[in-house]
Amino acid sequence: MSLSDWLAERKNFLLKNDKEQDKKIIPTNLWIKCSKCNFLMYYKVLDQNLKVCPVCAYHFPASSQDRVQYLFDSDSWKPLNSNLSSTDPLGFADRKLYSRRLIDMKVKTGLYDAVQTGIASINNISIACGIMDFRFMGGSMGSVVGEKLTRLIEHATFARLPLIIICASGGARMQEGMLSLMQMAKISSSLYKHSQASLPYFTVLTSPTTGGVTASFAMLGDIIIAEPGAVIAFAGRRVIEQTIKEDLPDNFQTSEYLFKHGFIDLIVSRTELRNNLYKLLSLYLNVS
Repeated sequence: MSLSDWLAERKNFLLKNDKEQDKKIIPTNLWIKCSKCNFLMYYKVLDQNLKVCPVCAYHFPASSQDRVQYLFDSDSWKPLNSNLSSTDPLGFADRKLYSRRLIDMKVKTGLYDAVQTGIASINNISIACGIMDFRFMGGSMGSVVGEKLTRLIEHATFARLPLIIICASGGARMQEGMLSLMQMAKISSSLYKHSQASLPYFTVLTSPTTGGVTASFAMLGDIIIAEPGAVIAFAGRRVIEQTIKEDLPDNFQTSEYLFKHGFIDLIVSRTELRNNLYKLLSLYLNVS
């Protein structure tokens, strides 16, 4: 082998080695692009800003675990009924068995169902809180979601705690049929007893909040808060347009549209939510 051939082979070997090393060193999820303004940023920057774009304030989806971290005092979250899990009472199957779908969602999200409930504190004010998670079957409201929220509300009433529910849902869970629809009345009944005890209840509507959740506990708060740009609706846009035979405004079913027409009380950025909730709790509880 000539010297020039050896040098060329050596160069190719080193280049190949460098590329393999680069693949090992470069971490995944290093960069992320904003879905609204296309701003390219480090994922760490987005995470430090509570998953809100620092340029256009677009709110990225946040998991229930993210919200626990963002809202509450450190190590104050104490879960309630965390092991409750849905069964398959109807033996429902579409493209996949419902029982199989539940197992897949548990593995994917690390959750037992579409809501986490627990006791926590915001600046040392104790509260009861339910946090829906859209990653688990679109945050759909099945019998376990209804049961966990009902038990949470009953606990809050008994312990005389303020109640906060953070909503993110596609509505009732069709795989449980009537059992799912029953949860609307069940939760609303518990909220009535909580209200009769003169205890505050706040809802935080995130994107999306739709269907039976909107038609029940999401809109029953003493104060109804929404994140900017959140989709909040009962029926879908296309269904409404086909029913009334009219075109709807571009911003229809957004938190800004609902605020303008008096359906919600406040629009609060995720970065300001903790402080605003503390102010509201202090006002209701007369904390100086």
